[in-house]
Amino acid sequence: MQNSARRAVVHGTASALILLSLGGVAAAQKRPTLKSLELCNGADRTSPDVQIDGCTSLIDSGKQTPQTLVIAYNNRGNAYMAKGEYDRAVQDYDESIKLNANYARAFNNRGVAYQKKGAYDLAINDFDEAIRLNPNYANAFANRAATYQNKGEYERAARDYDETIRLNPTMQAAWNGRCWSRAIVGELQAALTDCNEALRLEPSAAANLDSRGLIYLKLGEWALAIADYDSALRLDPQLATSLYGRGLARLKKGDTSEGSADIAAAEKLEANIVADFVRYGVQ
Repeated sequence: MQNSARRAVVHGTASALILLSLGGVAAAQKRPTLKSLELCNGADRTSPDVQIDGCTSLIDSGKQTPQTLVIAYNNRGNAYMAKGEYDRAVQDYDESIKLNANYARAFNNRGVAYQKKGAYDLAINDFDEAIRLNPNYANAFANRAATYQNKGEYERAARDYDETIRLNPTMQAAWNGRCWSRAIVGELQAALTDCNEALRLEPSAAANLDSRGLIYLKLGEWALAIADYDSALRLDPQLATSLYGRGLARLKKGDTSEGSADIAAAEKLEANIVADFVRYGVQ
């Protein structure tokens, strides 16, 4: 479970918690409330606590419109997410949804919080609802795809990445996510095309190089796999999948010492890495 969660962070999509502007509400407020509005909407990025304080001030004032409260609860949930306080984030998204059951962003964001908690079915239910409310919500499709990846449902993940890419062709994480899903189910040439596009969009992303390394590993292209894993590890030295994949490729090339060292380092970082690679179709 731990390694699956890491794969989602790396190869899925970043959990996009888009802040919605509070708009013209500020004009009617006194200056302290204006400051709270600015802070709640993320004007000061020094710490999530600053945003939490701003949103809390609005929520506790008793003077805000329901729509302002919808956004304030959502934004405070985002700030709790940034702190890794997923239960408190869920509580705030709950409040936002109670006030506006048609607010797709709160459903998407609560889905991300559930995903982080490992409650994948609850997450998918929320992404389903976000997509029902907004069928063009690329981030919700991407987040649902990442959750299906976590569940090992790679073909369903690939279909959601299809929709993400249709709606947002420049989202490199979606190209990489579909590359990863296709690589695991054995659609290696299609996966390679996806990874190359992800790398064109973001050449310095360790995740993109790691995904392509898996493809080359499954194709038996040991030198190319090692080259991609080397590049990924220069960017992220703690990326267990790249360490393990490079170790396997080195062993296949006859480099027993370096290969065994890579595999040992990967197993130290991720206890389930061997089982994960078996699930990916590599032994």
